[in-house]
Amino acid sequence: MQDKAFSGDKVIYPELSYEIMGCIFDVYNEVGHGFSEKHYYGAIEKAFVAKGFLCKKQVYAKLVYDNNIVGKFFLDFLINDKIVVELKIGEYYGRKNIDQVYQYLRVNDLRLGILVNFTRSGVRYKRIVNIV
Repeated sequence: MQDKAFSGDKVIYPELSYEIMGCIFDVYNEVGHGFSEKHYYGAIEKAFVAKGFLCKKQVYAKLVYDNNIVGKFFLDFLINDKIVVELKIGEYYGRKNIDQVYQYLRVNDLRLGILVNFTRSGVRYKRIVNIV
């Protein structure tokens, strides 16, 4: 079966997404709240590697117009060359953060991003789909 982003009632990369979020929840459950993004980043990287994911971090991406680089980005994580994982600290999703993940997807021709917020009350996440 071919992985699809969204088709009718089907979810993009359901098994991989579930495993990614399992790693993130495991880290939060052990570490707790109140730390900086870089601390969660380091712990989550270790969890991803231990799970056996192809885990690329701080992936450079560029926006090109007319054969010129007009913008550059750095994705927090790219898992198995399929899913962007972006980490944030805070209680709410900002439109800017959602747009950021969507731009990463578009520039890299990827289908799914997961925006993760570490909050006082737990982990919140939002799946962002690039329907191409």
